[in-house]
Amino acid sequence: MKVLVVYSHPVEGSYASALRDRVLAGLKAGGHEARLNDLYADGFRPELSAWERTNHLAAPDTKPEIATYAADLQWCEALVLVYPTWWSGQPGMLKGWIDRVWVTGVAYDLPEGSNRIRPRLKNIRRIVAVTTHGSSKLINTLQGEGGKRVVTRGLRVLCNPLTRTKWVALYRIDGCTAADREAFLAKAERTMQRLR
Repeated sequence: MKVLVVYSHPVEGSYASALRDRVLAGLKAGGHEARLNDLYADGFRPELSAWERTNHLAAPDTKPEIATYAADLQWCEALVLVYPTWWSGQPGMLKGWIDRVWVTGVAYDLPEGSNRIRPRLKNIRRIVAVTTHGSSKLINTLQGEGGKRVVTRGLRVLCNPLTRTKWVALYRIDGCTAADREAFLAKAERTMQRLR
């Protein structure tokens, strides 16, 4: 498969960067063709400008800052998001990527006179989130799992109608042992190797 990995963490050498590396290793071992968008390393600007908000229905070719990211999104068959969950959701950098790249003409169309968007990313048939949480699965469930909902309900509906999602999460990372962390790295790598 053609796989786009979008990685969001500001610190090289972090556990998240180890996850990114194992995800990429698993994809390579599985014979997949992968591209990496490392948002911090790229210097991606996450804030939506006043011009972008006012012109959110403008054609994507009027937004050259997102051209490469949009092309990668339209190229892939699978999207893998690698990030830590902060405050029950995606880090601001990743949320900014969603705000700025998943726009009309890239992720959806809004035909003239219509009040219903039409999905454009029919090339994407798999979305996988690989993430960590400081709190337990129970606490996340009680909080409503906002980050998971963005992936499984928000992004998914702009993709192929048959798109499947997978949530690969390590809960209670703050209380995990080194063995727990290594086991999760191995799980992430295996998941990518078996991606179909």
